[in-house]
Amino acid sequence: MKIAVSSNGKDLNSQIDPRFGRCEYFLIVNTDDMSFEAIENKGASLSGGAGIEAALLAISKGAKAVITGNCGPKAAQTLSSAGVDLLVDYAGTVKDAIEKYKSPDLTSTKNTKSEPAEYIQRPSFGRGLGMGAGKGSGGGGRGMGRGGGGRSNRGPGS
Repeated sequence: MKIAVSSNGKDLNSQIDPRFGRCEYFLIVNTDDMSFEAIENKGASLSGGAGIEAALLAISKGAKAVITGNCGPKAAQTLSSAGVDLLVDYAGTVKDAIEKYKSPDLTSTKNTKSEPAEYIQRPSFGRGLGMGAGKGSGGGGRGMGRGGGGRSNRGPGS
């Protein structure tokens, strides 16, 4: 299975880059034999959309999971839509993260398909929950309409 890991270097002993969309490199690691490919993240310098571009890169390389420190909601949704597991809050080396991922004890950190990735990553940001949908007092429109105005109501030629 292929896993994309955000990295600040080109080998398995590199540290995980906490920034998904703006990381320096992605290591695409085959978990069966630990072979890998280092890919420079050319989308890191984009003024906008770096996370989505990074997600599309990981998907295009056949990654079934992404390991990173943090991932924005648009990139998370892109990965989720493609059926890619998103694992966040990882630190340390790429090699250690892959070993943790392969460990049966840590399967609970994997994104379940029952919830969009942004809810797992950021559970406190529910869409509109608790935002107050009550009806406030907007005034009753009871003004008397007695403005003086500067124009005459007489028609032309009066």
